[in-house]
Amino acid sequence: MTLARVFEQLAGAEAPVEFAAYDGSRAGVSGADIRFDVRSPYAVSYLVHSPGALGLARAYVSGMIDVSGDMYTALSTMQQVLGDVTARDKGRILGAVLGDPLLRGALSRRLDPPPQEAPFSRVPTWLRHSKRRDAKAISHHYDVSNAFYEMVLGPSMAYTCACYPEENSTLEEAQYYKHDLVAGKIGLKPGMRLLDVGCGWGGMVMHAAEHYGVKALGVTLSKQQAEWAQKAIADRGLSELAEVRHMDYRDVTETGFDAVSSIGLTEHIGKGNLPAYFSFLYGKLKPGGRMLNHTITRPDNLAPAMKQNGFINRYVFPDGELEGPGYIQSQMNDAGFEIRHQESLREHYARTLLGWCRNLDENWDEAVAEVGDGIARVWRVYMAGSALGFEQNWIQLHQTLGVKVGDDGLSHMPLRPDWGP
Repeated sequence: MTLARVFEQLAGAEAPVEFAAYDGSRAGVSGADIRFDVRSPYAVSYLVHSPGALGLARAYVSGMIDVSGDMYTALSTMQQVLGDVTARDKGRILGAVLGDPLLRGALSRRLDPPPQEAPFSRVPTWLRHSKRRDAKAISHHYDVSNAFYEMVLGPSMAYTCACYPEENSTLEEAQYYKHDLVAGKIGLKPGMRLLDVGCGWGGMVMHAAEHYGVKALGVTLSKQQAEWAQKAIADRGLSELAEVRHMDYRDVTETGFDAVSSIGLTEHIGKGNLPAYFSFLYGKLKPGGRMLNHTITRPDNLAPAMKQNGFINRYVFPDGELEGPGYIQSQMNDAGFEIRHQESLREHYARTLLGWCRNLDENWDEAVAEVGDGIARVWRVYMAGSALGFEQNWIQLHQTLGVKVGDDGLSHMPLRPDWGP
């Protein structure tokens, strides 16, 4: 059996994909829009020696496998390969390569993971979220290159789920609408004070200052994000109202905020730290103050929060953990918040990610020149795979709104929601 034929069997003969291998063998549908090129015999070593689909990811990130065509389409048509590569699959690979001396030699060598992979740690979950370790995990993902993120995210520099008000809204329009939706939910008005934890490049901070006259403080563990945000704030003439600090949210000493926003931070907190996290944010608010938590979630709490040996944890979000929306709401409630509203933006995140995928493809050569081929490949497969995950309800996105009720029982909430269309 040729090497190309092995990959065809892994994908399924019905997959509309072409396979070509370095040895000249070809299989699958000739001329298909999607083609997988096996560039090195060592690709089979990754497949056999790495757990599950991680081997495929390692082979792609290292350049041993190339994907021609749209990555989202490739992944959606290769879902069988995206699942775990079973022992039976590995047996097929072994059977196909044992007769080839070159492949036998490649198979006998266990390759180190590509350098883009964060070192896998078996530290227990409850020890993972020290300030030092969290700073290292955030830096791994976010301190890549501001120029790279500008290519991928576009002018908004918002690296969180957008909200599309219309079917034909652009990514930029949807990111603006998302920030405005958050502002409406937390009831921003001129003169208020906002704390935005995990603020990224300062999108929410600047939106609150520019459009609502709010004095906004954002904090991020990414040094590059903070530097970019502070320059953008100065360039927009918002320095009197907006500030972004490079610091852990746990080190914020100010209190008495009118509102708190957490957009895309909870995923990094860890399940064991959620009670302290929400209690901390509750303590930062005035009575009647609102907190909006915007986070990636999962459909249930039955499986582990994150596959610790999977692609996302090793390459994208080290130590990341996802919880179900009910669990998030329960933890907020136990911290003292009265829950007033919750909604899913799952389909919106799929659209957001596909927008980022298009931006990366359109700027591919520049992106590779900026961060290198390996990192660009990580982002290409991660964003396309995540879009598929949101579309098919493997993962979700929820916004949960809570209020700090005063001792007098007053919430200062409107009788009916007054935000959005």
